[in-house]
Amino acid sequence: MREITLNHITKIEGHASLKIGIEEGKVKTCELSSVEGARYFEGIVKGRHFFEAHEMTSRICGICSCAHVIAAIQAIENAIGYVPSEQTKELRVLMTLGERIRSHATHLYFLALPDYTGYESALAMAKKYKKELQTALHLMKVGNLVIKTLASRDLHPVSATVGGWLKLPRQEELDMLHDGLVKVKADAVATCDLFSSLSYPDFSSEGDWFSLQDEHAFAVLEGDFVSEHARFKKSEYRNFIREYHEPRSTSNFVVKGDHRYMVGALARLNNSSRQLSKDARDMLLKSPIRLPSRNPYHNNVAQAIELVHCVDHAVSLLEDLKVKPEKHAFPKPRAGIGVGAIEVPRGTLWHEYEIDEKGVIVKANIITPTAQNLLNIQEDIRMRLPALLEREKEEIVTDVEKLIRSYDPCFSCSAHFLEVKWV
Repeated sequence: MREITLNHITKIEGHASLKIGIEEGKVKTCELSSVEGARYFEGIVKGRHFFEAHEMTSRICGICSCAHVIAAIQAIENAIGYVPSEQTKELRVLMTLGERIRSHATHLYFLALPDYTGYESALAMAKKYKKELQTALHLMKVGNLVIKTLASRDLHPVSATVGGWLKLPRQEELDMLHDGLVKVKADAVATCDLFSSLSYPDFSSEGDWFSLQDEHAFAVLEGDFVSEHARFKKSEYRNFIREYHEPRSTSNFVVKGDHRYMVGALARLNNSSRQLSKDARDMLLKSPIRLPSRNPYHNNVAQAIELVHCVDHAVSLLEDLKVKPEKHAFPKPRAGIGVGAIEVPRGTLWHEYEIDEKGVIVKANIITPTAQNLLNIQEDIRMRLPALLEREKEEIVTDVEKLIRSYDPCFSCSAHFLEVKWV
């Protein structure tokens, strides 16, 4: 049997491996595994007070620390029956948009683009593509500025908390954010033009897609979990999606029923393209995407389109947002179970907590976008391989890695979270 083993997949967040076995022109083995160290965050938060969960789970990942903070806060507030103010919600949406801008720009230019320019890395292509990388840095800088203004630092927010904000931004700071976002709008549009001009393989996944869908807006923090064929409330997620573990991987696999599915920017466009900003809808029409799309390579274009939308959405929020003094309310604990689900750069992120009457966490469950995408990526590779088998090994590896990177996976986030079983 011919075997191809990738012990270190490049240009992704975290570490993953892939084992492929080919016999008589047929794919016999295709095993994608997360090889990050097990994280055990679900056990670490057990026994801690409810107001500590978001601070601790922020450390799951530096790339999407804001996502874990907001999802954890949402789940805790849901468990104790606390409803935050509209201003608090708007600022949380704004911080989430800032992180998506930063993350999409990083992935598109520094991880994905080298696949399409023939370079091994962004550093190698820097001389020829200096303008494009400067565009990326402009977008990343403004995304960081949004987060720092609201969260008091770029990574691992400290201002957002259960019940509101420990420190509110000043109005002049928000006005500066508005101006900065307006300036990078052209960079977001240029990113769309660039990624729409690239050539993508003609490939269709057999997996379904899911994302939150909010009747009032392009979903960020609210909505039902929706696909082409199903819809359910956040609180019902255990009745629909199931986690299971493979010994070879430190990440759980996730299925809906017994079927694989994908989450992420392309899933969001499939479900909610009508709610994009006008300019983002225009970019969609100019792109190679025809919705609904099952081509995972189109996720790169979908992220570029989302960049335009996120800038527009953030600008719109800031035009109307006039910060009012608001004292942080420290909610009282009560026994309950709460589910938080939000849309983050790589898809839908789930946090669930059970809290006792003293406000102590007795159970936790965290499901990341990459864990939900993992089986779909693996099976897409299996489907893609027959078209590649006549090529040299290096070409096969390059094409397979390009497919993996199109999902923008974060294997650091997906590593096994189950609680520690002390002996």
